[in-house]
Amino acid sequence: MLLTKDRARLYNVLNLARLHGELTIPQQPQSNPDAGSNPQSDMGSLVPDLAYAVDRGITLLVAPYDLTPIDVRLLTICRRMDECTATQLARLLPVDAGRISRLVNTLVERDLLRRRRPRDDRRVVMLSLTPEGEEVVGEIDRSLREYFDRLTNGLSEQEVSAFAAAAQRIVANYDEISSTLRVSTPPGAGGGGGGGTLVGPQGTAATR
Repeated sequence: MLLTKDRARLYNVLNLARLHGELTIPQQPQSNPDAGSNPQSDMGSLVPDLAYAVDRGITLLVAPYDLTPIDVRLLTICRRMDECTATQLARLLPVDAGRISRLVNTLVERDLLRRRRPRDDRRVVMLSLTPEGEEVVGEIDRSLREYFDRLTNGLSEQEVSAFAAAAQRIVANYDEISSTLRVSTPPGAGGGGGGGTLVGPQGTAATR
């Protein structure tokens, strides 16, 4: 199924947005009875709803291939770049170098990815898709595009374009502020995992 330019743009933006997290499926969100009363309040409930719809759908679509969304994203990046290094993947994916190495090893063992050492620099390892990897990624990409097209069913092209622009702006805003955010642990809380405050660049805070 062919997507219009704006729908394809939204597909790419939503895929990008979900990569800012650890690519885990959130619990199914509960409806907010106060939705519609305040746009910023609505964002707090609508964004988790959207994340759930995107994550859950993608996870179910790739499950028959015994792959996870992060596996598919890694393979997709290799496909778009023709060849890439693990260092490049680490810059583009929200996981550390150790996990990149484990993911690559698994995908190589499954014959979806292959390694190549250039003759002019044997220290470098280039990664690219195998023919089987190309086939699998192509099938998944077609399924995902159809899924995103169905998610936007009933929206006009103007609505899709406006939403894609807004989503892209939100992702760009996150990129700008992400390095300045930190979690502050309340005094006496120790290393336990609760509470905490998300502190912004000007000292603004929101309870987690």
